[in-house]
Amino acid sequence: MPSTVDTARSIDLLLGHEDKPEGSFLQRLSAAEWHVLLEAKLRSRTFARDEHLRTGPDDRNVYIIWEGVVRQDRFPLGTGENLPSVTRFRGGGQLVGEAKLIAPRSTVLTTCLTRTVVIPCGARHFNILLRRRPEIQLGLLRSLEDRNRSDELVYTMTTRPPLERVSGLLAHLADTAGVAGPRTDCTNISGPSQKDIAAALQLATSTTENAIRTLRYHGIVEARYRQFVVHDIDALRHLAARH
Repeated sequence: MPSTVDTARSIDLLLGHEDKPEGSFLQRLSAAEWHVLLEAKLRSRTFARDEHLRTGPDDRNVYIIWEGVVRQDRFPLGTGENLPSVTRFRGGGQLVGEAKLIAPRSTVLTTCLTRTVVIPCGARHFNILLRRRPEIQLGLLRSLEDRNRSDELVYTMTTRPPLERVSGLLAHLADTAGVAGPRTDCTNISGPSQKDIAAALQLATSTTENAIRTLRYHGIVEARYRQFVVHDIDALRHLAARH
């Protein structure tokens, strides 16, 4: 299914930016700053699951994620068989493609793991806006710093046991991309598969499956097809913080 452009303006469709996850770009903006962005008459665009955002070297957009989850893969040593990649997940409220603000031909493979709604914005226009509105620039810088610190805690602790690392990533996804389930005590994480989790943490798929099996045995998490149901977020956080 090709991506579609929503017909109504973002100011009519996209309300409640302050409800986005703590520390995200949109959550960092005041209502006045959000209104300034919307004055550019930006349109939201909807991408289907498994569709790629246009973040290649010939694209000139940055994207604000309104809803959904994307997987980003960088290839620091180039592409090719058995070459390593760096995988991260990004959810609602985040700005992606930010490298284009300083290196227009930079690229990162960005795959939608769910139906994803984004707000594209030309990188050149966005840079002009940041220079004119330092409060928006500050919000972006603070959100990127929050994201960097979160990435360090979630993705880079390679010396910690797999169960703790998987628990930490699932807790992070519940906080940044989770949706309340029909029961008040559960959170649904749609999009990432067990293989995606393994790639992001640089673990073997079998190791990741064993960790999730342990969480399932204790009733903390339920694993479905491209979906996790978190029944006990506090238990996940406790495991992730265990020393």
